[in-house]
Formats: sequence, structure tokens, C-alpha cells
Amino acid sequence: MSIVVIATLYPAADHLAETETLLRELVDRTRTEPGNLRYDLARSQDTPTTFTIFEVYRDEAALEAHRNSEHYLAYRARFAGLMRQAPDLLILDGIAIA
Repeated sequence: MSIVVIATLYPAADHLAETETLLRELVDRTRTEPGNLRYDLARSQDTPTTFTIFEVYRDEAALEAHRNSEHYLAYRARFAGLMRQAPDLLILDGIAIA
């Protein structure tokens, strides 16, 4: 069964451009991971300082491989000082994912 992650990120307004650049890099790298099926980035229309990432992994092992990847760990270290609050994470079992 696939694993779906919906991550909502809240960067500080003065770090918005830097955050978007880092997220775009993360998207490019994550999409090349063997167990990644989807990794999409969006910005809220209502709150332009809020980003959402929609992630789909083949299975739990693929999600763990992502969480332990060099590029993800580097992203987390760089992001720590850019956020205005902790991210919201929703982790789901995929049922009918296209």
C-alpha cells in the first residue's frame, strides 16, 4: 500500500523567496528517489506564505529512505531558521491514488 504525506509549511515572510528556492530543489531531488511516486509543491492562494507538499511513496520503506536521504537531511537543517512555526504533517495510507 502506498504512503501519502501532506506537509504544510509556514515560512517567515522575510524568508519566502529562499524557502521557495529550497523547496524547488527538494522537489527536483526527491522526484528522482526510487520509491517516490509523486512529489508536488503548491502555494496557498489565501495565504501566499504557506506552502503544501503532496507526497506519495511506494511504501513505508520508501518514505523512510526519503527521510534519511542526504538531500532531505540537508533541507531540514537549512529550513530550521526559516519557519515561523512547525510544519503540519498528515500521513495517510493510499487507497486509490493515481
